[in-house]
Amino acid sequence: MGKSIIVRDSEEARLTEMSRIEQGLHEQGYGKIAGVDEAGRGPLAGPVVAAAAILPSKASFPGLDDSKKLSETKREKIYQLLIEEKIPFGIGIGTVTEIDELNILGATKLAMMRSIQQLPIQPDFVLIDALTLPNLNLPQKGIIRGDALSVSIAAASVIAKVTRDRILIDLDRKYPGYGFAKHKGYPTKEHIQALVRFGPSPVHRQSFRPVSETQLSLDLKVVGRDEVN
Repeated sequence: MGKSIIVRDSEEARLTEMSRIEQGLHEQGYGKIAGVDEAGRGPLAGPVVAAAAILPSKASFPGLDDSKKLSETKREKIYQLLIEEKIPFGIGIGTVTEIDELNILGATKLAMMRSIQQLPIQPDFVLIDALTLPNLNLPQKGIIRGDALSVSIAAASVIAKVTRDRILIDLDRKYPGYGFAKHKGYPTKEHIQALVRFGPSPVHRQSFRPVSETQLSLDLKVVGRDEVN
């Protein structure tokens, strides 16, 4: 057996294993199954983005996996394949203001609800990475590490990640100097240094400690200068 055949068979077996949850739901009579995931809970800046995706029951997308396991090039390739196959998907966004007002978990759930509402067709069942949505009037199941265990959630994770990355690239053009295009808002050393140097931008999450502490430090410096003057 050639190496290419072994690799192909291994990939088919992996995708079959990742489809077991969906297959079980199909056998229970559920037709359209949506996977839901988010990108951007950990960054210091930018929105949290959720995606909902419905994969055809017999479709196969070689290379599809948890977006965190894929390189940027592979994510873009899978994303483009999903778009070309015209799979139904919806995008939901939790804004920076909503993150600061509701906290990141509340904004994430809001974004997930919006992504489901943006689906062009209503799903019969919803699989969600790690969470459940109390206000969702559809059968649902939260799956820990769902983006690694469910093809539907994995597809949603890729769509959410690519969408959010593109948003941060746009924000980098609007707010140059912070390096958003490179680190996508995550708290890298480069980002923290830029935050200290320039202060928070309008798209930084004020409720996140590194941002609030930086703002407080800047405020104290201004107060100190005023007292001296």
